Amino acid sequence: MTNKQPPKSQSSNTPLNDGSIHDRAATQPPFVDEHEFNIRLADSDSYDGLTFEVIEAEVAEGKRVVSRGVYLAPNLITTLSLLSGFYSILASTQGEFYKASLAIFLSAILDGADGRVARMLNAQSPFGEQYDSLADMLAFGVAPAILIYSFALEPLGRIGLGCAFVFTACGAFRLARFNVQVGIVDKKYFVGLASPLAAILVTAAVMVAIDHNEWIGQYDTLVMFLFAAWVVTCGLLMVSNVKYYSFKEFDKKKVPFVVLIIGVLIMSIVLYDIPVGILAIGVIYALSGIFTTIKAKM
Repeated sequence: MTNKQPPKSQSSNTPLNDGSIHDRAATQPPFVDEHEFNIRLADSDSYDGLTFEVIEAEVAEGKRVVSRGVYLAPNLITTLSLLSGFYSILASTQGEFYKASLAIFLSAILDGADGRVARMLNAQSPFGEQYDSLADMLAFGVAPAILIYSFALEPLGRIGLGCAFVFTACGAFRLARFNVQVGIVDKKYFVGLASPLAAILVTAAVMVAIDHNEWIGQYDTLVMFLFAAWVVTCGLLMVSNVKYYSFKEFDKKKVPFVVLIIGVLIMSIVLYDIPVGILAIGVIYALSGIFTTIKAKM
């Protein structure tokens, strides 16, 4: 009797028609862990010469695939947001606080745009998610802290430095927690104040102080301590468990016609004094989460 030899297994890395590589060992029994998968992924690339490449594992049509390259449109928008945050830091250190504030506002607009463009083009990827978080850390964690420290907290010495750092650290905690909770928490809500809104609250306060310096300047010491308390409060709200409505599904649902009229009236009020209006709306939104949380517990 002759023993039949089992057929040799094919290579675990199978190229797909679109140029990506499908790792069978990760999707068919016996399954391999993440560490072994990454080792096989690294072994599948020659790395010949000076290369600039992104290789990442994605799930496509229920199968785990390895793809190369990045999506251009959303990542370019994220890069513009990163550039705006970087410019804000430079402007703050040079005393151009209004320009620094406007740059942070621009970063917030671009941050909202890159996610929508990625979803619209079906161009979401692990690289884009991580890159977006790093850009947010600079634009909404570091830039606002440097802005408010340079504008109002520097005379307080170590107290001012500590308050600004609390905001930056809380921003990092907020983004890290958001990344690990993706797919776990309800997308309708943010757990903790979103970092772009926290940055806008700090930035809008600086712009209001600049626009109304004729009466705020009379209470310099009090204003400095108020700014210190404000930046710490905004930072702590980011790492709190207070739930805030995310508005991610708001544009997909119909609302009563009167809501549109109310929106127009709010826009008219904001246009009268844009920094004050934005700050007022931000404060109302921040308080709304606290109010609903307390009401739910009671």
